[in-house]
Amino acid sequence: MVKDGEFVIGLEFNSREAVIKAVKDYIIHRGVDYRVFESEPTTFYAKCVQYGQSCDWLIRVSMMRRKYCWEIRRYNDSHTCTRATISQDHSKLDSDTIAEAIKPLIEANPSIKVQSVIVDVQLKFNYTISYHKEWLAKQKVVEKIFGGWEASYEALPIWFEAMVKKEPSAAVEYETLPCYRRDELAQDVRILNRVFWSFYPCIRAFRQTS
Repeated sequence: MVKDGEFVIGLEFNSREAVIKAVKDYIIHRGVDYRVFESEPTTFYAKCVQYGQSCDWLIRVSMMRRKYCWEIRRYNDSHTCTRATISQDHSKLDSDTIAEAIKPLIEANPSIKVQSVIVDVQLKFNYTISYHKEWLAKQKVVEKIFGGWEASYEALPIWFEAMVKKEPSAAVEYETLPCYRRDELAQDVRILNRVFWSFYPCIRAFRQTS
């Protein structure tokens, strides 16, 4: 982009994802919106939602095989429209966009409250998003950093085995329950009920105080 934040013909991007992210950021920060008219593996073409009425904004970006990049091939700059309604949220400010924006925040403090993250998003984008959207974005970041619940559950026995191998005096117990689906027992599926583990110094200290 140039100094005033507008795109220019010939501007290059290293991927299709980078194109979409740049266009989304542009739209969100200007409080306008676009509609995708063509989205192919080698082309991204979008117009303002009010194109042909009160605005001529459009952008067409194509993959340039010889240059190994994406390049803006057509661009009508500067929106001349205004949003028909004033909203606290934006349709393009989805959970994926939010997740990317808050990732450093979650990495620094995974237990941060959703309300605090909503405030951070408001400062970044000037929109107040819903609790549900922010919760979903935070879950996506947590899963990307630490892995999903299913993967974590599957890793538990391996983690316990490694812990006991490293410290044989450690005590490990975990309990699972059968899983039912529509009153039928699901084969080879168990539900984690509880987990307990402790190291010998803790066990010894507990015995001495009991």
